[in-house]
Amino acid sequence: MHDDVTSATINPYRMAVQQFDIAAERLGLSEDMREILRQPKRELAVNFPVRLDNGRIKTFTGYRIQHNVNRGPAKGGIRYSPDVTLDEVRALAMWMTWKCAVVGIPFGGAKGGVICDPKQMTPAELERMTRRYATEISIVIGPHSDIPAPDVNTNSQVMAWIMDTYSMHEGFSIPAVVTGKPLSIGGSEGRNDATATGVLFVTRQGAQRLGMPLRGARVSIQGFGNAGSVAARLFHNEGCKIVAVSDTRGGIYNESGLDPAAVLRHKQERGSVVGFPGAQQVRVQDVLEVPCDILVPAATEGVITAANADRVQATIIAEAANGPTTPEADVLLFKKGRMVIPDILANAGGVTVSYFEWVQDLQSFFWGVDEITKRLEVIMTRAFESVAERADQYHCDMRLAANMLAISRVAEATQIRGIYP
Repeated sequence: MHDDVTSATINPYRMAVQQFDIAAERLGLSEDMREILRQPKRELAVNFPVRLDNGRIKTFTGYRIQHNVNRGPAKGGIRYSPDVTLDEVRALAMWMTWKCAVVGIPFGGAKGGVICDPKQMTPAELERMTRRYATEISIVIGPHSDIPAPDVNTNSQVMAWIMDTYSMHEGFSIPAVVTGKPLSIGGSEGRNDATATGVLFVTRQGAQRLGMPLRGARVSIQGFGNAGSVAARLFHNEGCKIVAVSDTRGGIYNESGLDPAAVLRHKQERGSVVGFPGAQQVRVQDVLEVPCDILVPAATEGVITAANADRVQATIIAEAANGPTTPEADVLLFKKGRMVIPDILANAGGVTVSYFEWVQDLQSFFWGVDEITKRLEVIMTRAFESVAERADQYHCDMRLAANMLAISRVAEATQIRGIYP
């Protein structure tokens, strides 16, 4: 067994800036432009009291960071986790800027987070904390300024509370202030599956490019939350063989293939995929290294590093998670001829359908799921082709190509708008 590589050892913001610097260098970006784009535009840190069910008061710390808004309102999720740090939120906000630019939707990048352990909180405590956090960040969020969405440990219910809190302050309903809401209050069809659907679309493009049939391809998925479990179902429906999946408690492996629906039922009953009948138990880390054709890291950042990149066997790595591969690992994977479809492209289906939801909310006119899936496929396919062309042109990996494409678009918008005053 190999040593675990934990994401705790990697500073995500340092990694994001490192990726930016590499792309800026290849683009020949001016020092002035690098100075502007390297750091966030606005950072809000809030400490706020919440009354717990036992009557005690606990103070929570939360953040909302806007990296860049030159291409449109800031857009980005809110995560609840004991591991939230300022640097993590900064990195995620920067990646959101590039993600929106790479798929060509008119948003800038933002991210939010609260340091808490939602698994140890009651629904009532979670609601009070969410509403208070929403009130604290209401000075920067809004349907035309900054639009939050669900992320790690947040969901459509949390978005409903934020939307309601913001609307109460304004005195009337403002559904467009958040995306990822329940359908009954202005959510969009197709939003729940959007991230995984986008991952499938770009993986299909990647497989075509490599002349690799998708039917029968072996897929390993690290992370069995929303993105991971839906990806397992979608890839399975395409005729792929899901050989391994994992969640925070461990992983399971079966070279003959797993039934994603049965694994999901098992997880819902037992709280984990671990112990699924007929599967071999493996560690979370091992799921990255099992024999497979397609690897979908769908958990957290910094899991594929210089220490384990050589043991990754997949031909295509489609990043459903944000920042799962370190810059050092990228170099090693590229040398081995692996195709890494980077997070800012691979998982942009979520923010693309969030954009559709926002547009639908602003015009109070809603589309059906077929229309949404069709529009999503057009955007994801076009983005993949643009990134692949740039990778060919510069003889570089897909991440550098995606970063260069995104950064050049944001730089162009910044240049055209100029510096105020």
